[in-house]
Amino acid sequence: MSLNPFVRALSLTGFEEFATRQGLNPAEMLRRVSLPQESLRRHEGILSYRRYCALLERCEKQSDNVLFGLQYGLYQGINVFGDLLCLIRNARTVGDALSELRANYSLYNGAAEVGLDVEGGLAALSYRVNEGDIPGLRQAEELACGVGVQLMRTLVGSGWQPGAVLLRHPPLCDESNYLQTLGFLPTFASSYTGLEFDSAVLSLPLSSADETLFRLISEHIGRMERLSADEMPGYVKQLLRDLLPSGRATIEKVADCMAFNSRTLQRRLAQEGTSFQRLLDETRQGMARSYLEDLSISMKQMSGLLGYADSSGFSRAFNRWFENSPLEWQKTHCPNRQPRLLRRRLILQH
Repeated sequence: MSLNPFVRALSLTGFEEFATRQGLNPAEMLRRVSLPQESLRRHEGILSYRRYCALLERCEKQSDNVLFGLQYGLYQGINVFGDLLCLIRNARTVGDALSELRANYSLYNGAAEVGLDVEGGLAALSYRVNEGDIPGLRQAEELACGVGVQLMRTLVGSGWQPGAVLLRHPPLCDESNYLQTLGFLPTFASSYTGLEFDSAVLSLPLSSADETLFRLISEHIGRMERLSADEMPGYVKQLLRDLLPSGRATIEKVADCMAFNSRTLQRRLAQEGTSFQRLLDETRQGMARSYLEDLSISMKQMSGLLGYADSSGFSRAFNRWFENSPLEWQKTHCPNRQPRLLRRRLILQH
């Protein structure tokens, strides 16, 4: 199984609310494991899967709640699937919905795979991570089971019960706590993590199915970017967009967010035919063009959003990129709108 070490920040759906209910400071928990605070607002961003597991483990210990991951997964439920949820809910049957989940899971998670297998009268929905030595992985696997239970209850009915919930590890606490949380006991020390249930469930029709809507969403999903192993430059750019406004967009910070060291990141980027500096320039260029089209953003604000200490540093970089000043670029590319930069100059002259 070829995997990629990243997940979408969508994996943090509901984290602020749930962590707060557990007596935790969500921002502090993220800071402790070096995850960007912006991840809570930019669900399309990426996170190191190792850091995500470390966050769950940190929350487990800080809250003194061994079942933090399982309870968080039950709390997240279907909301963690983002756009994919629309596709799932408009599939023809439960089996079709789970097949779509399996086929498109790499949109959001490159570190694990969802499996759907049928043998005899038994169906198995599995969650498999190739690496077994990740701190906090037990919390992440229990979370995945919690999400899976809520998904099946959404598709089949609120009273649905699995034949078995399987966990690869021994119980993390007294089994009665699992019984109280889930309503049934998991099977521990299994060969994989997942749910088992009667395969007849797969043929059940979904009342929410809409064939036309399903086709439209499927086309949209097909155009979305997967978390594939050869997209390292794209991940770096996403992190840069998150980090630039805070002035922390250094290679050390980006590498740290990815759970690499800076030399490893440079080597990986060189293998992709690029460099950190080139990606930083390209990201700033794209953001600068976008900001210049927004007449409500001042030169000073723009400079700060791009991670520059002052406007002169931004202007010098812009001239190097485009052989043009920001004002000249704005006048050329927004001819029907008076640039804010020019408007400010006219006000000063009068």
